[in-house]
Amino acid sequence: MIVTGYEATRARKLAPGEKQANRVLAAVRAPVEHGFAHLKTWRILTKLRTDPARATGLLRAFLVLSNLELSR
Repeated sequence: MIVTGYEATRARKLAPGEKQANRVLAAVRAPVEHGFAHLKTWRILTKLRTDPARATGLLRAFLVLSNLELSR
């Protein structure tokens, strides 16, 4: 299931509940996007030549290491 935010148009402004839902979604998405940005700067994803099941474990390990480095 893909969750997307609400979109305002010129004719229809967002209701307060929709704005709050967009904020919550953005707060959840931000760490994931930052993690992928770190992986891209390390150029890990371009050199990864393995099956997807093994890649998932490797990416999780890299994200943990990246979070440890950022928290130092």
